[in-house]
Amino acid sequence: MFFRDVIGQQEVIERLVKDAQAGTVPHALLFCGPEGVGKLQTAIAFSRYLLCRDKGTAAESCGTCPACVKMDKLVHPDLHFVFPVINKSKSAGRSTVSDDEIATWRDTVLERQYFGFEDWLTAIDADNKQARIFVTESESILSKLSLKSVEGGYKIMIIWHAEKMNAECANSILKLLEEPPAGTIFILTTDAPEQMLETIISRTQRIEFKRIPEQLIEQRLTGPGYMLDADTAAKIAHLSGGSWLKAMSALRVNAESDEFFDYFTRLMRLSYGRKLKDLKLWADGIAGGGREWQKRFLAYCQRMIRENFICNFHNPDLNYMTEQERQFSVKFAPFVNENNIIGLMDVLSDAQRDIEQNVNSKMVFFDLTLKTIMLMKQ
Repeated sequence: MFFRDVIGQQEVIERLVKDAQAGTVPHALLFCGPEGVGKLQTAIAFSRYLLCRDKGTAAESCGTCPACVKMDKLVHPDLHFVFPVINKSKSAGRSTVSDDEIATWRDTVLERQYFGFEDWLTAIDADNKQARIFVTESESILSKLSLKSVEGGYKIMIIWHAEKMNAECANSILKLLEEPPAGTIFILTTDAPEQMLETIISRTQRIEFKRIPEQLIEQRLTGPGYMLDADTAAKIAHLSGGSWLKAMSALRVNAESDEFFDYFTRLMRLSYGRKLKDLKLWADGIAGGGREWQKRFLAYCQRMIRENFICNFHNPDLNYMTEQERQFSVKFAPFVNENNIIGLMDVLSDAQRDIEQNVNSKMVFFDLTLKTIMLMKQ
């Protein structure tokens, strides 16, 4: 990961490079911002830049020195990662630490570059278990940073989703954050700084990451690797809300949109007609899909409900739908109104939450149909 691989965040990158060139990098940084805007990616690119031995006065790492070669595989001995894990340890005195999942972490970062917390839980087979940064991790952090730099430069500790540190772990590293060994840099990233201890936040220099401008997402989607047409790229960029992760989710939904459109229109037509037998068959069909597919379908349904409600304002510039979806909305949009919009969004959101929690999918989707019947008549 280089700075050039980060989408947007140019102001943040320029600030970090300026500090590095002036030798004034803070010993503890806190990268804050929404999920999917490049906090981890910037942290890794900045670590590469700090560890690079041949960058000179350039604003980017050289990419060829021994340090950069090691960074290509995330195996530089002076770069350490801490991230949430589920406790698989059978020892009462020791919980699972990041090093126990480091191979999976490296594979995930190198393969996907941009990924979210839910993606990480899937990678480590978390199921319904809670991923945390446990107190044992603080012992590992203290041990690693007590040693001298292997290659004589910086020692860097990236803590991803720092808000997941339990109180014991956070309190155990307070002194180290305040007075780290010479040449040590902490980079903490978080989507939810309000969930962190104030004593941790006060010992860091906070840097805010903004949402990615739509035009930058459009440019990436129409470029190499994606090559989308301009209209599709604009639609996905709009749906992303400035998050590359949401853009990727919208891209997957776009590829599945014909299938999702069929299921959505059948749900609405059968619900309006109160055809319970057919709705039961519909629910059974949806239940046959995988959990991630079901979650994407429910996200698609929520988008379609929003778009149809907006249609009632008769301002086409506010709508982002395919021609097929627009044609359906001509007659359907009036049925999504101020009397049922909140209820429809709530039942879809509740269904998505239940699927995430592994509730029986046949029950979830049949319950959804019954509630939709009632709402469609309002």
